[in-house]
Amino acid sequence: MAKIPPGPPLDGLRRQIARHRREHPTRRDGLFVRETFRLERDAARAKAREWFDTWPKAAYWTEVESWRQLEGGEIEFTMRRLPSAD
Repeated sequence: MAKIPPGPPLDGLRRQIARHRREHPTRRDGLFVRETFRLERDAARAKAREWFDTWPKAAYWTEVESWRQLEGGEIEFTMRRLPSAD
């Protein structure tokens, strides 16, 4: 049975990624605007609806990126959208 050759060395790719990160330090994943909220359940629903009404999902890729229920009934959630619909 033939042996599978090893993959190519990744040193060049690692250097390129490191250089890009040095040259663009403020750009995290760069594309999305995120905002985190901590609200009571009804207020959280209203805030999410407000985001979807202001920045429609089809144009801005708006979504609830993550959420969790905290003690006392509060919801902590992060909304994400594109900065513009262009």
